[in-house]
Amino acid sequence: MESRVVRNILTVLIGLLGLLSCSEAQEHTAAAIRDQDSVSVMTSYGVNTLISDSGVIKYRIVTERWDVNTVRQPSRWEFMKGVFFEQFDQQFHVEGYIQADTAWYYDQKKLWHLRGRVRIRNTSGLVYSSEELYWDGLRHEFYSYSFSRVVTPERTLQGTYFRSDERMTHYLVSNSKGSFTTESMKEDESAPQSTVPQDSTMQQPQEFMRPQAVKHARTTQ
Repeated sequence: MESRVVRNILTVLIGLLGLLSCSEAQEHTAAAIRDQDSVSVMTSYGVNTLISDSGVIKYRIVTERWDVNTVRQPSRWEFMKGVFFEQFDQQFHVEGYIQADTAWYYDQKKLWHLRGRVRIRNTSGLVYSSEELYWDGLRHEFYSYSFSRVVTPERTLQGTYFRSDERMTHYLVSNSKGSFTTESMKEDESAPQSTVPQDSTMQQPQEFMRPQAVKHARTTQ
């Protein structure tokens, strides 16, 4: 009786082993740690290079890390460790300095997105500061929908909308407040008035959205 039970158990075990040997092996894989489109095609460290535009050297870029990603849409350069620019005129004289904690450059759109302690200085003594700034390489202008502050030897301005040419010689600030000297106020009164949106509660634009082109004004709003 016991031998028969043993034989039955062995028969069942042999059958199970046969079924296991006939089943197809399955490969167990885990999800990728990073998405494929997040991998940079080039990463450079300790960068100090000159950038030209139409054959003319316009900028010097200094950064700790520079990532180039042509897979993500839109394609971009990433400066996650901060970036510093020098601006040059056609005679290769320094016109100004730009720095930010983080920056993205969308090469197909020629659009810079600077964030985190954005600072601009030019040779005329102007100092601009904000937490976010866009730099449009097609229209050659800066603009920001974040709180901005402009300090010059004559005045101090701050507001929630900023727009300027690349040389920071013609700019406007909306929903602004600041201090002026008597001489600068007289000069502003004689200058033509600019046209700006009346609604001071401007909404944050969608990413890569460029403002409509308008004539720059050197007076404030």
